[in-house]
Amino acid sequence: MVKRTRLDDSDCPVARSVDAIGDWWSLLIVRDAFDGSRRFGDFRRSLGVAKNILAARLRTLVEGGVLESVPASDGGSHREYVLTPMGRDLFPVIVALRQWGEAHFFDPGEPRSEMLDARGRPPRALEVRAVDGGALGPEDVVVRKVGRPEEPSR
Repeated sequence: MVKRTRLDDSDCPVARSVDAIGDWWSLLIVRDAFDGSRRFGDFRRSLGVAKNILAARLRTLVEGGVLESVPASDGGSHREYVLTPMGRDLFPVIVALRQWGEAHFFDPGEPRSEMLDARGRPPRALEVRAVDGGALGPEDVVVRKVGRPEEPSR
């Protein structure tokens, strides 16, 4: 089996973030946690993932500080998984992925799940904004690489 490349010491915030999340199963677990899943069985039913894969991903998310394993809320002997503050900070990432998917992977009128606020309204599209409030696109930003401040890249 090929060993996974670690990115946790990269100087790139995107690489470290991807390293912390791990894979697409992990993002779907986080999505389900936002949707109210807490128990191993809840995640398994929703995702249809093998038990060993789910257990490994939950363990990684707990070890990484995204989820916390807590005693069952009903007093039972099992454990539940809840989002930590770090995990809750992934909410805009999940919303951005959802909105990107809605825009690019569904035909007009095609049935899909919806995200609505407490009043039943869809959220506005997420936007990246400058400090002064102006909208930013990829052409409006540069990334200064570590050790190369004179060579910003896009």
